[in-house]
Amino acid sequence: MATNLSVSVAPSPLASEVEDRGALKARLRRVQRVGKLKAVSLIAPLFVFLLVVFVAPIAILLTRGVDNHEVPAVLSKTAAAIAGWDGKELPSESVYAAFVADLEAAPRSTVAELAKRLNYYQSGLRSLVLKTARSTATAEGASPKARLLSIDERWGDPATWRIIQRALPAYTDFYLLASLDLRRDAQGHIGVAKDESAIYVEVIARTFYISIAVTLICLVLGYPLAYLISTQPPQRAGLLLIMVLLPFWTSLLVRTTAWVVVLQGEGVVNTFLGWLGLIDKEHPLALIHNRVGVLIAMTHILLPFMILPIYSVMKSIPPSYMRAASSLGASPVRAFLRVYVPLSLPGVSAGCLLVFILALGYYITPALVGGPHDQMLSYFIAYFANQVTNWGMAAGLSAILLGLVLILYGVYSRIVGLDRLRIG
Repeated sequence: MATNLSVSVAPSPLASEVEDRGALKARLRRVQRVGKLKAVSLIAPLFVFLLVVFVAPIAILLTRGVDNHEVPAVLSKTAAAIAGWDGKELPSESVYAAFVADLEAAPRSTVAELAKRLNYYQSGLRSLVLKTARSTATAEGASPKARLLSIDERWGDPATWRIIQRALPAYTDFYLLASLDLRRDAQGHIGVAKDESAIYVEVIARTFYISIAVTLICLVLGYPLAYLISTQPPQRAGLLLIMVLLPFWTSLLVRTTAWVVVLQGEGVVNTFLGWLGLIDKEHPLALIHNRVGVLIAMTHILLPFMILPIYSVMKSIPPSYMRAASSLGASPVRAFLRVYVPLSLPGVSAGCLLVFILALGYYITPALVGGPHDQMLSYFIAYFANQVTNWGMAAGLSAILLGLVLILYGVYSRIVGLDRLRIG
């Protein structure tokens, strides 16, 4: 008789352990995914807020530095007719006809915007275009060309049409080049502008000079003060920190205006020096509306931004390091220079970077305390954005400033190293 024997093989402990590990890893991955989703959901509102109110407006502003859609939108027929013109002789009759048709079809407000845009390329084109738009309907002449020539003889100059042709592309580098005192000639070659508007390279250099000077002054004043605060007992250190932070509780405009009162010819400083007999009361020191006033006021405002990072790093340096250096035979000065100063460099790097970046964008203080030759790049950006409504130049100057800052920051990070910016 045949007998069927069924043998049940129990799973080995090793296989069971592998299955448990796989299940544990799967649960761990699920927990990590849930944690990441929770973290993303928490920071998503902040990210959207920054994107909407910070990143998007800056991106829109920077695009205005190359955007030129207004001109081809108004002169659409002219753009198509003049596309094949070589720029040497006068354009054909069809170009004149297309230009007249574009002016007659465009609303008056649009023509005014077109005239303003063309005037950026060549002074005098605004009045020419507005005059032409008003007179095309009543101008004498059988053909569009004769009508335009009867309005103004400049329509018979190929240079006028070359400027219009150069202003027709939807995207232009005109504003970026103008921000660097550059300009394209009639042949399209880039060269240095020679007119009175070529001032921006000097303004950029002045902006960086003032920012570097303020940074160095803040470092010279802030480093000893941060060291003093870090070596004081907690109560006294807290009082000194309150005095450092006290300017933050006052409006920037109020602080700047206070320096106008203090530094003017009959202000506190000159009055006190005259009372001591150090200066002639009839000839006070010129401390306002010049570079001296700008440096003093900006240093006062930005000094806390230098002190706080340095103090934070100094507070974390153990005092035993200095005692160890002294026990090894180093003098107090040598121990300070060889041990303490290198350990405090991360705070110095962070403070210098913070003060320098903030100083680059200063507008109110140089405008109120400085003179005509002390205005920084932010003044001209505000001028083009608020007063003359030239968004192209405002965006071009902003893009140049942003690009230079990013380049300097890249060089700075390679030389100093981002790992040295850790504070505390």
